[in-house]
Amino acid sequence: MIRDLAERLITNVEKVIVGKRDTVELTTICLLCQGHLLIEDVPGVGKTMLAKALARSIGGVFKRIQFTPDMLPSDITGTSIWNQKTGDFEFRPGPIMAQVVLADEINRATPKTQSALLEAMEERQVTVDGVTHALGQPFLVLATQNPIEYEGTFPLPEAQLDRFLMRVSIGYPSRAQQVAILDAQQFAHPIDSLTQVTDAEELMQVHEQIKAIHADPLVKEYIVALVDATREHPDVYLGASPRGALTLYRTAQARAALHGRDYVLPDDVKELVPATLGHRIILAPSARIKGVKATTILTALLADTPVPGTRVR
Repeated sequence: MIRDLAERLITNVEKVIVGKRDTVELTTICLLCQGHLLIEDVPGVGKTMLAKALARSIGGVFKRIQFTPDMLPSDITGTSIWNQKTGDFEFRPGPIMAQVVLADEINRATPKTQSALLEAMEERQVTVDGVTHALGQPFLVLATQNPIEYEGTFPLPEAQLDRFLMRVSIGYPSRAQQVAILDAQQFAHPIDSLTQVTDAEELMQVHEQIKAIHADPLVKEYIVALVDATREHPDVYLGASPRGALTLYRTAQARAALHGRDYVLPDDVKELVPATLGHRIILAPSARIKGVKATTILTALLADTPVPGTRVR
């Protein structure tokens, strides 16, 4: 059931996002694991369309929040307004009260406004004027940021980054793929005719089924060893948190299910390390000066950490 649902979602989204199977698969894994996704890429590669296509595929409520420096936390969570007819305050929900939320250019808002997402992303609720309001299920935040333009932006704090299940990049399509995009959008955009292929109830069932995917104790030790290695590397100031280990574990279960297996392989873990741990590593100042990147460190850690079932030379 998991593989069938995932294939339906991926095929449907690929009608809009052409030639980016790996990214669409990671996004699907994020959805099935009830996580949140950070898309870091240049403008015009389809970040917004990816979020819209996913929302239409699950029949969910889609809201877009355009982050700006003058935005307030209440612009996201909502606010209480005095109703003269009833003589009482009534809650006016903000755009966060949706199932798929696109946080566009999230790093353009101030840290105070960014922090309004923390409770929603982790606890799936918002608190306004002391009253807690539960969010619907499923709930997915897709945040975007431009890795090139930093003027007038506020870097995401570590607590915010750690709440994203994965960070991905779409990248430019090939020439042939760009021609296919031109052909597909000659008369109308494919997003306009995209249909729903699943619903919230089926997604919640699949989420529970993913938890039952078997992971051998040696694979769990491998995950912990990789996370521990990020904390001990000399070029890393702050390594991945225990939430990072849980993320790697859960996404590996989902990837195994997507490939028709009821057990996790070390290869599942290795494939997901860059997307799940890359944004959770804070480089040391000396490493930044040298131009060291988190992906380079993770590649080295994967090469140096023994894989279960192999012999150490």
